[in-house]
Amino acid sequence: MFDWQSMIREFVILFVVIDPIGSLPVFLYVTQNVPRRLHARLAIRAVAVAAVVLLAFLVGGQLLMESIGMRLGSFQIAGGIILFLFALTMIFGESKPEAEIEQAERDHLDGAVFPLAMPSIASPGAMLAVVILTDNHRNSIADQTVTAALLMVVLVVTLGLLLLASQMQRLIGRTGASIISRVMGIVLATVAVDSIIGGMSSVGIIDVPTAADSPLSAPAN
Repeated sequence: MFDWQSMIREFVILFVVIDPIGSLPVFLYVTQNVPRRLHARLAIRAVAVAAVVLLAFLVGGQLLMESIGMRLGSFQIAGGIILFLFALTMIFGESKPEAEIEQAERDHLDGAVFPLAMPSIASPGAMLAVVILTDNHRNSIADQTVTAALLMVVLVVTLGLLLLASQMQRLIGRTGASIISRVMGIVLATVAVDSIIGGMSSVGIIDVPTAADSPLSAPAN
């Protein structure tokens, strides 16, 4: 039987860290000088690249950590700190779309891969999240497959929004995307704190009996 509550929480986490709405202004920028007939191809290519990167982290991220002697609890703490700092930039600093558009203007790189696929869709926060959500010691292959499926659902939603970017821009505007990105930053900050607490419990720094209820917590060693 599926644990629908856990599935919903994981979906929300993946949706927040990937931030499909925040990628809309980035897509609109990189396609402004691209023929309209190629917009769909560019969106598909960007989402495909992001999917390959995130699935690679989902499958091999924890194995890489363990091969160099890292504990998942330590990764949770470090990842939670990074996620928290990333969330602060979303809340107080320059918004995600504005920062990535500025970077694209400066570097003039292929927009399908950078900055759209990385770091707008396959962000550092998303890479960390998929590793933590698919802990090999806590989740079965079936559970990890469900997480991978949820990841693909979020990426399909992202692709759909990119294909509707022009209509979405007229609906919410760049200011609307910036506001939504900041609200998601608050949610992400909460997730980050929960990850830090779960990591501290995992390595034995603190004792939090309810930490196992968190989708980003690992079992105590």
